[in-house]
Amino acid sequence: MFLARGGVVLYHRHVTASLSTRFFATPRDAGAKRRQTKQRDAILRVLQAASGPLAVQEIHTQAQRELGKIGIATVYRTLKLLQDDQHVAPVTMPTGEVRYEMAGLGHHVHFQCRSCRQVVDLPPSTKAFLRGMRVPAQFVVEACEVTLYGLCAQCT
Repeated sequence: MFLARGGVVLYHRHVTASLSTRFFATPRDAGAKRRQTKQRDAILRVLQAASGPLAVQEIHTQAQRELGKIGIATVYRTLKLLQDDQHVAPVTMPTGEVRYEMAGLGHHVHFQCRSCRQVVDLPPSTKAFLRGMRVPAQFVVEACEVTLYGLCAQCT
């Protein structure tokens, strides 16, 4: 969520808990309504609670903790459905690994630990170094993805 104050956009990572209600009430086809399942709810809760984009296996493991049993195919199908309905966004890391996070977060910077591979979203102040960049006039920037690498607090 982004809040504007005095022309400055502030980033807020929290996604409301009512997303599952909105998701199933406003599917891609306005006339259709998706069936709400405990598996879909669990996957949404996992993504909402995440501090950064998650790998499919991480989503699967966390959803299993909550439900006891959920198949990896169910996770893939649900992520595809959520992505089709623009509630989840894929994040392709520079290594080619695809992770998933809630859609609508806007531009933000990621940090990936080189040891445990955990990825977290960084606060908007880390984007300040990009403000000074100059792009030649003949180029148009369409997207920007920045990932910083190092060691997280647990791995140092």
